[in-house]
Order: sequence, then C-alpha cells, then structure tokens
Amino acid sequence: MGRADLATAVWLAAPHEAEAVAGLLVDFRDHLGHSWPFDDSFLESVQRLIGREDTEFWLAATDHGAPPVGVCQLRFRHCVWTAAEDCWLEDLFVRGEARRRGVARALVGRALDRARERGCRRVELDTSEDNAGAVGLYESFGFSTSSKGSSLDLFMGVRLDR
Repeated sequence: MGRADLATAVWLAAPHEAEAVAGLLVDFRDHLGHSWPFDDSFLESVQRLIGREDTEFWLAATDHGAPPVGVCQLRFRHCVWTAAEDCWLEDLFVRGEARRRGVARALVGRALDRARERGCRRVELDTSEDNAGAVGLYESFGFSTSSKGSSLDLFMGVRLDR
C-alpha cells in the first residue's frame, strides 16, 4: 500500500503495556538474527524507560482495538547546537504480517508530529543502507544522509568492554 491506512491506530504506550512493547522489540531482535539481549532484559529495560520524560514508546495496530503489531521508540535530549530538544528515533519495527499496510508510515508520521509537539528542531535515526524499504520510507518523510550540511552524515559508535 505505502500509504497509512485510515484504520491504523497509533498510541503512546502506557506502563501496563510494557510487555507488549518488549515483545515487539524481541521480535525485532529475532528479525535481525540476534540472540541477545535476552527476552527478560528487554522487558526490564522497557519497564525502566517507559515512564521517563526523555523516552516514549509508540504502538500501532492495523485496526482500532487490535493488538499492536508495530513499535517506535523515541528518545529526547537537549542539543546546544539547535538550542532545543533533538529527537532520536531509536527503534522502528513492524511484524512481518503487518508490513506494507501503512503501519510503519503511521508510526514515523506520529514520531515527527510528537517531535514537533515537544519543540524539537531535529529528528535523527540510523538504519542499514541495505534496508531499501526503510531507507525509502525515511526519505519519503524528508530524512537524508546530509541533514547537517552538504557532506555525508556518518553514524559512528564504539563498543565498550566491561
């Protein structure tokens, strides 16, 4: 479909929905072919974050009243370079049976609306360059690899051993 279905429901996850959020994130982990973090770790992390001011989990269903089939995690932080909050779209996942039905589009649209509501001046994310569907979705909303200027933005990281 590519367009958000009018029946798609998107809502802010409440603390009592932590298990649903964690279940979708476990499905995302499995979809990526990973076996870690463990299921319990996802639930513990979601329970730790779900009520915080700087984190929101949004759920989506293909129909009002149906169980959630998609999740989006947003993280907020103040940025000295924009003199406002930034929004990091940390996770976006839709179960296989609900893909291509507008669920991801509805979640991204709601994430952008929510960032605007909070006064954010920038929304950032990372995705695999091999994930053509995700890249196309994000580009359709105006995301680009040169959002900070004329050169290519690079997402970099380092793992720290304990």
